[in-house]
Amino acid sequence: MNASEIRQKYLDFQISKGHQPIPPAPLVLENDPTTLFTGSGMQPLLRYLLGESHPSGTRLTDSQPCLRLQDIEDVGDPRHTTVFEMLGNWSLGDYFKQEQIENYFEFLTQVIGLDLEKIFVTCFIGSEKYGIPKDEETAKIWQSVFKKAGIDAKIAEIGSAETGDKRGIKPGERIFFYDDHENWWSRGGGIETTPIGDPCGPDSEVFYDFGEDKQDLEKYGKSHPASDGARFMEIGNQVFMQYRRNADGTFSELDKKNVDFGGGLERLAAASLGSFDVFKISLMKPIIEKLEALSGKSYENNTDEMRIIADHLRGAYLLAAQGLTPSNKAQGYALRRLIRRAILKALDLGIAQDFLKETILTIESEYKTLPDSILTSRDTALTTLEKEEKAFRKTLNKGLRELHRLTRSVKSSADTAPRRAVLTGDDLFKLQDTYGFPMEISVEEAYKEGITLSEHWKQEFDQALAEQRERSKTASKGMFKGGLEDHGETTTKYHTATHLLLAALQKHIDPSICQRGSNITADRLRFDFNLDHKMSADELKTVADQVNAWIQADLPVVFAEYAKDYAKNELKAHGQFWDKYPETLKVYTIGDFDNPVSREVCGGPHVEHTGVLGTFVIKKEESSSAGVRRIKAVLE
Repeated sequence: MNASEIRQKYLDFQISKGHQPIPPAPLVLENDPTTLFTGSGMQPLLRYLLGESHPSGTRLTDSQPCLRLQDIEDVGDPRHTTVFEMLGNWSLGDYFKQEQIENYFEFLTQVIGLDLEKIFVTCFIGSEKYGIPKDEETAKIWQSVFKKAGIDAKIAEIGSAETGDKRGIKPGERIFFYDDHENWWSRGGGIETTPIGDPCGPDSEVFYDFGEDKQDLEKYGKSHPASDGARFMEIGNQVFMQYRRNADGTFSELDKKNVDFGGGLERLAAASLGSFDVFKISLMKPIIEKLEALSGKSYENNTDEMRIIADHLRGAYLLAAQGLTPSNKAQGYALRRLIRRAILKALDLGIAQDFLKETILTIESEYKTLPDSILTSRDTALTTLEKEEKAFRKTLNKGLRELHRLTRSVKSSADTAPRRAVLTGDDLFKLQDTYGFPMEISVEEAYKEGITLSEHWKQEFDQALAEQRERSKTASKGMFKGGLEDHGETTTKYHTATHLLLAALQKHIDPSICQRGSNITADRLRFDFNLDHKMSADELKTVADQVNAWIQADLPVVFAEYAKDYAKNELKAHGQFWDKYPETLKVYTIGDFDNPVSREVCGGPHVEHTGVLGTFVIKKEESSSAGVRRIKAVLE
């Protein structure tokens, strides 16, 4: 059964169970500043999962194209893609665990005919700290459906993925209990990071086993459903939203419980095919075959390059067909990055001629069933992509020539043999600033060609950016004053505290909260932010306690200059006026650089570590204007 057949079979099956089909949402959601793209099937339905009534009723189903750029560096292995299609069904206060599990098992085994001997499932082990019991109900339902199919499903209490990597699985084990890192859903991730007031709950994932010969003991340890490696592939996740986090950190049961199911179409097709490689399914294989024909090379010997091209061009087509054009801002920059990475990999295959037309036409044929309401610009998509390809090839030719000129073999008077020059951060900056050759592509090309980078190339690049900023005298001076009365020591402390306050509000109240204004003196801070309700005493205490916890942790506060697009799209820095910011700007990071407490575009000034701030005390919370609240606070 190919992918298109699985998609239709799934929708027909869910309709037979009383679900109403709903149209997919665009990849770029309107009025949603929290994300660049639709990254899951439930994302467009979030307000209904939060309690709003859906006009189509309480049982819904769809097939939603998704794009997740956070997986871009993993593309090249057999299963990671940036673009994928998510099959989904939802119960909004209707059926719950029993019906969901029975229905999905029926779909897998009776509708698309997967080998039930290869199906494994996971459940939530519970949290004693938060008083959430082990999800034995879900495990018992799974045992029941397996028993009806003639399988005695034993239960394993793994706990963490790390434990499983050491333990592996034992004969007969088919149901596995894991902690909240694997089997808990909330918008914040795990239990600890569940936002206050949000629905959340345990989930039950379904995996397909491709065989013991696919496990890599040396690299990943012993295989189990939640392990890395090629043996087990997740083919569905059932989220049971049955709790809400309270302001005091505890959890209570919801009166109205929801089911949110998502299953990747590509992975289901791979399981149906019996292949752990999703690039061999019907949605991908024609693209791979086209690349083989254009390059004269085989997929088996060039898997990484062909997988990246196939994935990236699928994403590029869907974005262009929805009217997006390449640019250096936000979603347009992501589209440009996908196209450029695909072109570079095509060059690695020896495809020097313009190759987008034939490849895109192959991809286009796979998405004829998507409605025109989504692909509003399908007629101009190819023209958009070809225009970008031509422009980038000109940039490439100039940039590559200069890159190779900078790094060609040279002889010094003392050398008896050629040596290769070292590429510095200044060189990388020149390639970007003068030739439009992006720094990340220069680095990628250098690694590919075995070109040595200087030891401190990143610092050198950042320094060159900073010097350019000084030379160009941008308009950033005054833009980032942030309402400061002066730059004195006390005012500086308050300014740093506002960063912690914003981060705490986003973490515990609403991740979409942004600054709407501030006024800071040597006596207090005043901070305005978007929120549609008055904060409760418990909410204010939670926020203040979080700020003080970060202060007591004495976290480092560091800054660096970055290109605007890099700061926004790669570092995910928080900012309010991206269209008005200069092309080079300052970003402050508080805490661990790879997992920061706060990362914001700001001109300073700030303290060097949070431990000097004292005790943060909220004095007042009030309305500033419609939809905007104001907090006044002091440091004692």
